[in-house]
Order: sequence, then C-alpha cells, then structure tokens
Amino acid sequence: MENTREFNFDGLVGPSHNYAGLSFGNVASSSNIKSASNPKEAALQGLAKMRALSQRGFAQALLPPQDRPNFRLLRQLGFAGTDAQIIESAARTAPVILASAYSASPMWTANAGTVSPSADTADGRTHFTVANLNNKLHRSYEHTQTGRALRAIFQDEKHFAVHQALPPTPAFGDEGAANHTRLCAQHGAPGVEMFVYGRSEFDASIIGPKKFPARQTIEASEAVARLHGLNPAHTVFIQQNPDTIDQGVFHNDVIAVGSGNVLFYHQEAFVDEAGSLARTRAAMQQVGAELNPVRVDTKLVSVADAVSSYLFNSQLLMKSNGKMALLVPQECHENSNVAKYLKDLVASGGAIDELLSFELRQSMRNGGGPACLRLRVALTEQQERAMHQGVIFTENLYQRLVSWVERHYRDTLMPQDLADPALAIEVQTALEELSGIIDLPNLYRHQ
Repeated sequence: MENTREFNFDGLVGPSHNYAGLSFGNVASSSNIKSASNPKEAALQGLAKMRALSQRGFAQALLPPQDRPNFRLLRQLGFAGTDAQIIESAARTAPVILASAYSASPMWTANAGTVSPSADTADGRTHFTVANLNNKLHRSYEHTQTGRALRAIFQDEKHFAVHQALPPTPAFGDEGAANHTRLCAQHGAPGVEMFVYGRSEFDASIIGPKKFPARQTIEASEAVARLHGLNPAHTVFIQQNPDTIDQGVFHNDVIAVGSGNVLFYHQEAFVDEAGSLARTRAAMQQVGAELNPVRVDTKLVSVADAVSSYLFNSQLLMKSNGKMALLVPQECHENSNVAKYLKDLVASGGAIDELLSFELRQSMRNGGGPACLRLRVALTEQQERAMHQGVIFTENLYQRLVSWVERHYRDTLMPQDLADPALAIEVQTALEELSGIIDLPNLYRHQ
C-alpha cells in the first residue's frame, strides 16, 4: 500500500469577514448579528492553528478566500452601474443582499465539497463533489469559485476527478463534508463512507425537523456516492436526529466527528442510534476494520452544551502511534460540563488520549469551529506530488501570509462598513496579491 497522508485543507479567512447573521438555524451566527468583527484577528487565528498542526507533523494545505464582493450575484439581482454605484444602491435598498455578496463563509471549507480518496473509489482516483449549499443565498454562489479552485489545485485528471455541484434544487441540498465522515483502519486503506442527512425530498416516511431547515437530503448524499463510484457495501446513510437540528445542530459535524476507526458522537446525534452503529460496524468489518464508537451521554453533556461549546465541531487527528488527538475550540474549556467531560475522556485510557485547544473566537462567533475550517483530503505520495504545490502549508508560506494579512486586513469591520466602496477595492487588491503568493494567478479574474 502506497504511503497515504491525510491533508487538512484549511480555509484562509477572507478580508471581508463580518457578522451579518445570515445563517438561520446557526445559533452562534444569529446571536452575534451586526456586532463588530476583526478580520485580521480571524485570519491570524486560523493561520496559527494551521502552523501548530503542521509543526506537529500533520499535513496542512489551504483553500483561498473567494472573490468579494460578489458582483456577479449583485448584477444578477438587478443592481447596475459601476462597482461603486452597485455597492451604493445595494447598501441603500437591500443591505442583506450586499452582506450576502460580501460573506466570508467560504472560510469553512468543510462545506466546500465531499471527498472520497482513491482507496474507496471504483476508478482509483480521488473524487470531489462541490457542495451546492443551496439552502442559503450567501453560500449558494460559492460552488462556482470552489469548483474553479479545486480544479486548479487538483487538475491532473489521472489522479483526481472534480465533479460540479448537484442541481440547485431542494431535493439535492448538499452541504459537503460537514455531513460526511470517512472511517478506516488507515488513511490509505479502503474505508467506510458515512453520509448523514436531515430529510428526504421524495420519501414522506422520513420525518424532518420542524423549526430549523435540514440542509442535507438523502437524495443528495446518494447522488454523491454514485458520482464517486463508492462500493454500496462500504457506504452507509444515516439520518440525523431532527430534534437536534431544531436545537441548532445545523450540520452533523456539530454533533459528531470521526477519524480512523473512531466515531465520537452525542447520544442524540442520530434517529436510530443502535441501528446506525450496527450498519456502520458491519460495513467496517467488510473493509477489515473495527468500529470504535465513543458515545457522549446526554446526562454528561446536553445538546445545548454541545452547541454552545462546539465540542463535536472539533478535529479528530490520528497520530503516528494510532491514538487520537482532539482539537477543541477554547469555548469547550469555558463550559464546566464539557470541560469535566473532556478531562475524564483523556484520563480514561481510550482512543482519544490528547487534548489540543486553540483560540478561534472570531470564527466561532459566526458559527464555525475547528472542524468547519478544514476539508480532509487523503492523498498518496504520487497524488501529493501531482497536486498544485503553492497551497501546501510551509513555514515560509506561513510567514508570507502573516505579512500579507498584516498589510491588508482591517482590525474592525462593522456591517455598515460594507457600504463603503473603498472596502471592495481593499479586498480585491489583497486577493490579487494572494493569488501571486500561492501561484494561482487567474483565480480572481472571472467576475
């Protein structure tokens, strides 16, 4: 078996990072609406996490921010004139649409798409399906540039297949890897791909949530599995508990996370806990692996605690000794129930034997924790050499990016600042320079 490493492709936070509260169903996003953000701090916090993991020996790369403001969206919705006139008109008559055009949400690359490594696919290539994110206006336009970036990074069709987003209709609502988990014995071995959905468009027997939208359909998950050529015996589809969605669990990665053979999940994550585990365990046995479920009981950590701390929106990292490190947001230490649980978990002698923590408050206040900020891509040595090298995280790239952020990012950004045409020029100037740093010169010339 060729040596395979799992890369975390972290989203580089864009210079228009702001708190517009655009994501209904995301409690943190709604709670911080119209407060001041700090784009510079947000980007530096994300870069610090990437650097620390890279120094620990975990493979790191990045996905760049997207072009902002999204003038294509604004023009399609009827705003006309020069760039400055478009911004002025949108700010005066439709500020929510302008905020959508400025959204920095592509930083959460767990929503960029779904990835199946070559060990799982029928043609032996690594497959990507770009997420359509059609549940929210501000995210529904991301797939165009996400697809462009992924094709630029993974352009060698001998090794990679990048599929376009599914049809942008409710039946195929797809939010990417935030509702997908790969379980395996080793990253290079065949694995089990677990898709978690919130509702069905065509099967009335599947009961969805009542308060908040279910963003992933089973129809979308099944379509992705077909596109990737996955073995049905190694693929499981599990329904997310609709009651947890109505408590603010808008993606599965807010209530469960898996890596290697470990599934770290909350008691109330799935509709049929016992059946879901049994089917996953059986599929794991098919690939010669043994499922190791780590269940968090409601009596120890409530769903509300899980949502407020983002306990499960953590990175579960497989170490060289086979044990797991759990990278949690700082908020986990500020919740007494969660902090106690984590202390006992690490002391228990189980699979998770190390706790890491980073300050990611800028991202957290907009509803995205450590797991939201990364897309996991398992690559063989040959595939690693075949992908675009400019996005692979190194100390030199880190230093160049920190210098770039310090030059171009604001310390404070209020929603009303989006009305200033000068901000658009600042952002576009910064992104054009970034394209040179990561050697993707045409990334921002398509609006």
